[in-house]
Amino acid sequence: MTFRTEFTSSAEKDIDYFKKREQKIILSGIRQYLSDDAASESKRKKKLRPNPLAPWELRIGDYRVFYELKTNSVKITAVGLKVHNDLYIREERVEL
Repeated sequence: MTFRTEFTSSAEKDIDYFKKREQKIILSGIRQYLSDDAASESKRKKKLRPNPLAPWELRIGDYRVFYELKTNSVKITAVGLKVHNDLYIREERVEL
C-alpha cells in the first residue's frame, strides 16, 4: 500500500531549521521508508508509547521523524536530532 505524505506546519519549520544537505537526507529517508510500508515496525520504524509528539518514530541516522498514520497517508508531526540520549527539535530539548 502506498502512503501519501503530509507535513504539519510545525514539521515544515522543523525541516527548514536544518541545512540543505541535512534536509535532503531527511526527505530522502521519508520517501524511502514511509511511502510504501509506514505501518510496520522495523529497525528504523517503531511505535512509541503515548507522548505529545506522535505515535510513530522513523530513525534516519541521528535524525528522528515523528509521524501519525492516517487511512492512506502519513502525517509528519515533528522532525528532530538525537544527540546521545537527548532529542532536540529546533535546538530545544524535548522529553518523550
